[in-house]
Amino acid sequence: MTPELIERMIKLGLLEEDLEESFIRGTGPGGQKINKTSSTVVLKHLPTGTEVRCQLGRSQTQNRVAARQELCDRIEKERSAVAQAEQQEREKKRRQTRKRPRGVKEKILKSKHHRSDTKKTRGSVKRWD
Repeated sequence: MTPELIERMIKLGLLEEDLEESFIRGTGPGGQKINKTSSTVVLKHLPTGTEVRCQLGRSQTQNRVAARQELCDRIEKERSAVAQAEQQEREKKRRQTRKRPRGVKEKILKSKHHRSDTKKTRGSVKRWD
């Protein structure tokens, strides 16, 4: 593994002890080499339950590195999605509770007065007997 990948995993808090790694036989194009060797890496991060399958190359070593990079990508994406959802919730709450601008408030009051005047002109119906 490259030092950059190790640093990235440390930054994300991914420990090797939290990873469950297994090797399975590959599928798809590649012929006999792919079908007979267990070069596909299945990497599972136990705390989050995130699972990655990697079969980019014929080498198990390359696939191990690629699987860890893919796992880092997915966990970063999940965390940023959660953070973005929290930010949107805060913004929504802020928009709901802020005071209305004076122009908007005056416009609402004007329409309410107009509606009130319309209703005042209505009177009870008198019968002509």
